Amino acid sequence: MNLQKRIDLLVQLAKYLEENGEEWQDVKNRAAAQNGWFIPGFIDLSVKNIISSFLDESKLQDWTRHYHLDDNVGGRNVGLVMAGNIPLVGFHDFLCIFISGHRQTIKLSSKDNILLKHMAQKLNEWEESFSGLVSFSEMLKGCDAYIATGSNNSALYFNQYFSKYPNIIRRNRTSVAVLTGSETEEELNGLSDDVHLYFGLGCRNTTKIFVPEGYDFVPLLAAFDKYKYLADHNKYKNNYDYQLSIALLNNVYYMTNGTTLLIENDAIFSAISQLHYSFYNNPEKLLAELKQDPDIQCIAGYGGTRPGQAQSPGLMDYADGVDTMQFLLTL
Repeated sequence: MNLQKRIDLLVQLAKYLEENGEEWQDVKNRAAAQNGWFIPGFIDLSVKNIISSFLDESKLQDWTRHYHLDDNVGGRNVGLVMAGNIPLVGFHDFLCIFISGHRQTIKLSSKDNILLKHMAQKLNEWEESFSGLVSFSEMLKGCDAYIATGSNNSALYFNQYFSKYPNIIRRNRTSVAVLTGSETEEELNGLSDDVHLYFGLGCRNTTKIFVPEGYDFVPLLAAFDKYKYLADHNKYKNNYDYQLSIALLNNVYYMTNGTTLLIENDAIFSAISQLHYSFYNNPEKLLAELKQDPDIQCIAGYGGTRPGQAQSPGLMDYADGVDTMQFLLTL
């Protein structure tokens, strides 16, 4: 399968997903039934972003030209361990390996083992040679290289198992936002997306904001109201009630709109339904420090990504800042 054939196959996948036929709807419903955090709206959003950002033909052409890809087949077998925190979170890794011409053996997360497997089945239906390029397994042995995403604890095991091979090991990461107080209503609505999409479970979700002294939180909490419907979700509501109880028991000052808790805390990681905040004096100094923090995936707001764009990464937006394609091309 030459490079153009691989691109054509991905474009065909985009059309299939966009048509949203009964077969694909059934697959999405099964994924939502299996994982309570994968509500239909968030599955659709993930698929929409994949279609527009990863499977657009012109973007794929530009991306492959950037790396001077040609019809040469990589020929290596890459073991891929996928996370399952948000729907299809590992699709970009799958795409990189496929477009580079390597084979891949994928260990799917038990939380997200329906959507990508169905996509692979469709690709195989359209192109028989695809079956030799992608396989799924619970055990990853005999691979030439590994890409693994998981928690900090699982990363320790990944390093132990895969250290003898070329590898990319990803750990827990999160995202933050730096606000100035001059944000427009549109920008605050965008920040609300960054905080609440996928229930805040993604590494590109904002879990901590930095604000100047005297910041007015009222407009921000008002912007959060667009996600008040999350309180109707049992799992999310249980988390909110628990975090609120902890704050009350410990006499911790908090602000809330009834769905999201705002609590002053130095930690950049926050629990589901909770958003941490801290005050700053010098935004430039703060930004420089944040850019050096290895636990931060994305910075929104002042000096960073426009609020609302964090969950729409492009083909060149690599997780942890590690160029996956360049890694694959060196194998």
